[in-house]
Amino acid sequence: MEQNLNKVAEIELTYKPNYRITDRPKISSSKETYQLLMNYWEVGRLEFLEEFKIILLNRRNRTLGIINLSMGGFAGVVVDSKVIFAAALTACASGIVLAHNHPSGEVEPSHQDIELTKRLVAGGKILDIAVLDHLIISNDRYYSFSDVGLL
Repeated sequence: MEQNLNKVAEIELTYKPNYRITDRPKISSSKETYQLLMNYWEVGRLEFLEEFKIILLNRRNRTLGIINLSMGGFAGVVVDSKVIFAAALTACASGIVLAHNHPSGEVEPSHQDIELTKRLVAGGKILDIAVLDHLIISNDRYYSFSDVGLL
C-alpha cells in the first residue's frame, strides 16, 4: 500500500507582540503583578466564576503577554499544564506568573492550589521556565505564593 506523503499537517508557532519590548510593563513585585492583573481581569466575574490566567515574562521581567487560560464555575477551574508551557515556549518566555481567583473572595490557597503550583514549578524547571509567583486574587486583596515563601 502506497502512502500519501502530502497529507501531513503543518504546525505553525506564532507570537505577535503589539508593542515594543521597552513599552511593556516590567514586574518587580507582587503588588505590581496584582495591579497589572486587575487591569486585565473582568472585575464583574471575580465573585462569580473562577478564572486562571498566566503572565508571560522575559528575562528582565517585562511582560510578553497575558493569557486567559481557562474559565470554570463557582467551585473550580481546569488548568492544563501542557497549554501553559506551550504558550510560554511559543513566546520564548523565561518566566511565568500564575494567577486565579476564588469566587468566594477568600484568597488563602487550597490544597489543590498548592499541589498545582508545585507541579508547574517542577515542569518549569525541566523547560528552564521559572514559575515566579502564583497569585490568588479578589477585588481588594491578593495572596502571593512568592511573598510567603511557597516558591
